Amino acid sequence: MADLYARLGLTKGASEAEIKKAYRKLAKELHPDRNQDNPKAAARFSEVTAAYDVLGDADKRGQYDRGEIDDQGNPRAPQGFGGGRPGGGFGGGFQGGFQGDGGGFGDIFEGLFGGRGGAGFGQQQQRRMPKGDDMAYRLAVSFVDAVLLHHQRLTLRNGKTVDVKLPNGLEEGTKIRLAGQGEHGPGGAGDAIITVTIRPDRRFRREGDDVLLDLPVTLKEAVLGAKIKVPTAGGAVMMSIPAGSSSGRTLRLKGKGFHRKSGERGDQLVRLMVDLPADDKALQGFVETWATAEAHNPRADY
Repeated sequence: MADLYARLGLTKGASEAEIKKAYRKLAKELHPDRNQDNPKAAARFSEVTAAYDVLGDADKRGQYDRGEIDDQGNPRAPQGFGGGRPGGGFGGGFQGGFQGDGGGFGDIFEGLFGGRGGAGFGQQQQRRMPKGDDMAYRLAVSFVDAVLLHHQRLTLRNGKTVDVKLPNGLEEGTKIRLAGQGEHGPGGAGDAIITVTIRPDRRFRREGDDVLLDLPVTLKEAVLGAKIKVPTAGGAVMMSIPAGSSSGRTLRLKGKGFHRKSGERGDQLVRLMVDLPADDKALQGFVETWATAEAHNPRADY
């Protein structure tokens, strides 16, 4: 079998960047998800992953180059050991010297690798296996979906479609992590990091955890009061306008705003905007003859 460098299409003098680049390229080409009907590709994927496990780690690469470990990352027999009676050396099944309490090969392993029988080395090797890179995504959600925390569908770069659950406390720029949905690596896949943006709405605006709505009302509704239908993110609701409401008066609909991190919701603030018809002769005539018009001065304190 080719040495570890050859498995990655490299030579012994390759740089760390060249090793990483070669592994990523081969891992993408040979990954089992892309080669479900090609067992040879799966075998090659295992080979290049094993090669990167050693060459992608500076310490293990040095040990490999010096001949201290083999292609699998296992320790080679120190010079002078092995080749004796069966079981007496490293290649003889680790028998003989491990059976007594007074030293032998077990002590040699313990001194070299931090654990009897090389167990500590194997654990260290496993911890050092690098995970794949994280993948960054941007997810634009509608204002209404952001208020209601509707689940979103996102297609990843590998073609897989996932459901994204929007969290409590959602804000512009909130980041959501999907574990194991990033690049594949010898130590497992990285994560998908999703940055959320909230699209503006023609009706609603955000003020902290509240939703603000400027709502047009007629002069009659403002003067006499009325029950009217008001849009919210979750659908229209009925709201009472008190008689004598001026333009700019703000009414509150409890629990119709954004979800806080606690799970509670802000409110919807409805600001009344009295809409007067243009060129309404009857209205103009009424105002001109309104008996109390001069008695009321809204700018008296200005």
